[in-house]
Amino acid sequence: MEDASSREPAPSKDTLGSLGPQETFVSLEEREPAGPGGRELILEKARAACRCSPRRLSAALRRLLPALEWLPQYSPRTQLLGDMVSGLLVGVVAIPQSISYSLLANQDPIYGIYTNFFCNIIYAAAATSRHASVGSFGVLCLMVGQSVTRHLQLAGYGDGGAALGDNSSSPRNGTTGACDRSCYAITVALSLSFLVGLYQILLGLLQMGFVAVYLSEPLLGGFVTGSSLTIVTSQMKYLLGLKIPRHEGVGSFVLTWVDLFRHIHDTNVCDLLTSLVALAVIVPVKELNERYKDRMKAPFPIELLVVIVATVTSHYLGFQQRYGAAVCGRIPTGFRKPTVPDVSLFPSLALDALPIAVIGFAMTVSLAEIFAKKHGYAVSANQEMIAIGLCNLVPSFFYCFASSAALTKTLLKESTGSQTQVSGLVTSLVLLLVLLWISPLFYSLQTSILGVVTIVNLRGGLRRFRDAPGMWQLSKLDAAVWWATMLCSTLLTAEIGLLVGVCFALLCVIFRTQRPRAALLGKVSGREIYEDQAAYKQLGSIANVKIFRFECSLYYANKDYFKAALFQKTGVDPALLAAGTSAEPGGSGGCWGAGCGCLEEARGRAEKPAAGACPPCTDMHTLILDCGAMQFIDTAGLSVLQETRRDYEEVGVQVLLANCNPSIRQRLREGGWAGRVGSAGGHLAFHSIHDAVRFAERWHRGESRDERAALPQPQDVNSRVSS
Repeated sequence: MEDASSREPAPSKDTLGSLGPQETFVSLEEREPAGPGGRELILEKARAACRCSPRRLSAALRRLLPALEWLPQYSPRTQLLGDMVSGLLVGVVAIPQSISYSLLANQDPIYGIYTNFFCNIIYAAAATSRHASVGSFGVLCLMVGQSVTRHLQLAGYGDGGAALGDNSSSPRNGTTGACDRSCYAITVALSLSFLVGLYQILLGLLQMGFVAVYLSEPLLGGFVTGSSLTIVTSQMKYLLGLKIPRHEGVGSFVLTWVDLFRHIHDTNVCDLLTSLVALAVIVPVKELNERYKDRMKAPFPIELLVVIVATVTSHYLGFQQRYGAAVCGRIPTGFRKPTVPDVSLFPSLALDALPIAVIGFAMTVSLAEIFAKKHGYAVSANQEMIAIGLCNLVPSFFYCFASSAALTKTLLKESTGSQTQVSGLVTSLVLLLVLLWISPLFYSLQTSILGVVTIVNLRGGLRRFRDAPGMWQLSKLDAAVWWATMLCSTLLTAEIGLLVGVCFALLCVIFRTQRPRAALLGKVSGREIYEDQAAYKQLGSIANVKIFRFECSLYYANKDYFKAALFQKTGVDPALLAAGTSAEPGGSGGCWGAGCGCLEEARGRAEKPAAGACPPCTDMHTLILDCGAMQFIDTAGLSVLQETRRDYEEVGVQVLLANCNPSIRQRLREGGWAGRVGSAGGHLAFHSIHDAVRFAERWHRGESRDERAALPQPQDVNSRVSS
């Protein structure tokens, strides 16, 4: 199909002279498709992938390990100080978080330190981000803990919420030795981490980093807030010193609060008082850190200070022996012999690992892109996915659970002068000191203090409630996505909440496109500009020409709405006109509003359905469809355009298209919207509304003056493709 932008048969010199040079239409020739076809492209890619040379091998290695690219260019003079300070401060903050998040993941404290130690080393070598800080993340720890608790109960270890800390038994290797509850818990967690890393690496190798775009900001915000509420609920038993079972599955949020109120009389007064004192100290200092972060070179490490003071106090006052306060217990030093994941657990963990993998890489990619844009460098979403996958897969052999980039530590890392991922290596060095010498000193640390540290670090997610009213004012659909995801993540499970959020967000996109805005356009006086008559004043109408804009792609979900909106805006239903009848105002068809006197006459002579009586009295001879907002048209949309053209032609109204992009032009040609593919029939598709309006006016004048033969005929203009 060729359009008004295509070649026109050359009129006679007299015709050109009478029209003037300003009356000529835009003429563009289309290019031939460039590049190889689909089959040739696949073969070319396959041949390129099979070729191997030292240069290609070196390039592939640098892509896999970006540190080989930036480390030789590292400048100790300008970058080392910032990395050292940032890494040291992040390491100080990571110590209490590693221990507290271990309880959230239903693991012994030592495994949280292992996780943060190994992840920082691997991420420094494999990541393209310079500022993201990886390690244990509250939402992922919650999801890991839920899976671990479920498998502990299935394996017959009883209450999933019992205190951990017994590391006396050797790890289960599947062949020898009994595996106690603590050992089985980490076996489940490291097997889960292996699957999470495997999923993420496969997605990265398959260049599937784009799937992160389906997790919109309202969706992620609602998921984080809902998970934060669940985490707060799970930590309340530590703050109160209660020994209640850890509920999992649908309704666990409500059941946990029911148990908390049912056993409130068993509250340990010592744990409650220490929790309140810790909250009263940590929260104000954290608020001051945030308020004056621009004036402070580094935030005050209040969490670590509280942990140290609480540990010393608990040890010398004998909180465990005198008051029965729950403590961390023995935390071993050094590293354990590497192990392998339990393959027998893979079938039952395969589904649990999928949402953890998606949330993990989504958080990592989001944080990496935010700070890369802020500091003016590029990151690769696919490489970030591979990097975080390696941070989960490799450490799974060293007793680590699933991890991702963490917002709190990333903000701290960036605000304290981090330049490169060398700061992550410094953080690992700090954790190494804890693993080798310091960890046994945390024996008397109360679990209630760890619960406080966990809750305080969730303030960012809980603060999103303050943004909910503003989100509702800005976009009600985005607010609905946020609330639906948050409520489902809280009241059901994190996995179900994520799934519901994704499905609801996609439904909102469909809803936006199913009933888009439609408008009738008018002309700005003295200009070649056409805008919505309902939105702007002082727009003029074109005599006998209606210009209709549909502000969305035309496809199967909105094809019926397209026709209804078109009939309502133009005031003309061609089916009723052709039948010589009309619908009542506000009905499903016919004429709406003023400017359709033909239908009023038809109402009076409905008993005379003469098909030829209506077209002469309609006040419209041309309908122009503005396709500028249409990104694509599917087969159903193409059929609607064909029906529209045919129906309006039957009542004497020609249909023109304007502002079609090249892909829509191609689809119209291939679909033969005005006739068979390659045939001579067809109507015009113009590059601008103004061209279509001028053509319609000339066409109408030519008809009245018997000059139509001198104008370019639609079938001649639209019959072939320019090459």
